[in-house]
Amino acid sequence: MTQIDFYILPDTTLEARLEFACRLAETIHAKGFRLHVHVEDEAMARQFDEHLWQFRPESFVPHALDIDLDMAAREAEHADDVPRPPVTIGWQDAPAPGIEALLNLHPEIPEWFSRFERVAEIINQHQDVLVTKRECWRTYKSRGYAVRSHQLKGVS
Repeated sequence: MTQIDFYILPDTTLEARLEFACRLAETIHAKGFRLHVHVEDEAMARQFDEHLWQFRPESFVPHALDIDLDMAAREAEHADDVPRPPVTIGWQDAPAPGIEALLNLHPEIPEWFSRFERVAEIINQHQDVLVTKRECWRTYKSRGYAVRSHQLKGVS
């Protein structure tokens, strides 16, 4: 069964939530897992993409937007020849098979979340995030998933 982890930040800003998401993506990648980051829309996908490039100068998390990978596959002679990085970012459909972990930055739970070994959710003290992620917590619990919380003191 999919393991669900909620990371609870003391910060109120959405910027702090994205910064922690970058650190978490880096950690998941360093452990050798393939990761999909699910976001709300294209603007958020591009914002997270920029954060991954800039969050730490000494860090590199190989990643790409699903939409860019799809376009490259359409342009390639053989779609299977387009390499997929270990971290993908998307907001539409389920990602390609073979990805073990999901970092859900979308307000809602994607219907295909259970195909992953691990799902990470990030809560901070921003009112909109608190409301939507509390609902996600209740949904996971009501469906019988084991949910773990990690109360973080500071993320800087």
